[in-house]
Amino acid sequence: MHSKIELIDMSKKNPGEPGIEIIESPEALAGQINKAEVFFLKNRKVVLGIGVAVVVAIAGFAGYRFYIDGQEGTAQNALASVVYDFEADSLQKALNGAGGNEGLLSIADNYKGTDASNLASFYAGVALLKQGKYDEAISRLQSFSSSDLLIHARAQSLIGDAYLEKNQAAEAISYYQKAADYEKNEYFTPVYLMKLALAQEKANQPADAVATYKRVVDEFPLSSEVVNAKKYMGLLEGQVGK
Repeated sequence: MHSKIELIDMSKKNPGEPGIEIIESPEALAGQINKAEVFFLKNRKVVLGIGVAVVVAIAGFAGYRFYIDGQEGTAQNALASVVYDFEADSLQKALNGAGGNEGLLSIADNYKGTDASNLASFYAGVALLKQGKYDEAISRLQSFSSSDLLIHARAQSLIGDAYLEKNQAAEAISYYQKAADYEKNEYFTPVYLMKLALAQEKANQPADAVATYKRVVDEFPLSSEVVNAKKYMGLLEGQVGK
């Protein structure tokens, strides 16, 4: 009696399916192994070099992470001490440190790669902005990055503030737009849109400003910004003939 399981006829295999032959035929598998051995022998130096490079890269990354993890604790402690000065508006002390404590600028520069350094750049940018040091504030805030939807958009908005103070309305518009478009929410997005409309007015773009004020009214009707948005939109509509 014949078995219900029949051997696969290798002659019927589709020619475009090389992988199937390797699985079904021990001879084909042996052939592939021989090819691999020949390739290795011909390219031994290259293959070994790549292997060593991978090992070195992994070891280097592990060493870097170990170093960064060690730095993180020190940086976090330093940042915790200086944040009190920042919150008390002792901006110069916060930026440069006092009483043996490192300041925000030192933490940001000396512990690069740590979360504390990143956050110190944000705090430093805010402090410099308050001091009217707009170019330095922009530089610090641009070096800051965050996946937090509130802080990231806040940083973009602050950069816009700095550019607006420098009377560079076009640059301010760009950053306010980024802040307004990033993870929209009913609490902060209307504020960023109002700033965007103001920058558009300063850039002599009244039609764009009207459209932005209208976004506040239409998209965020419960926002506290709606009253002013309607007022400013009404004034501008007269100018643009709407």
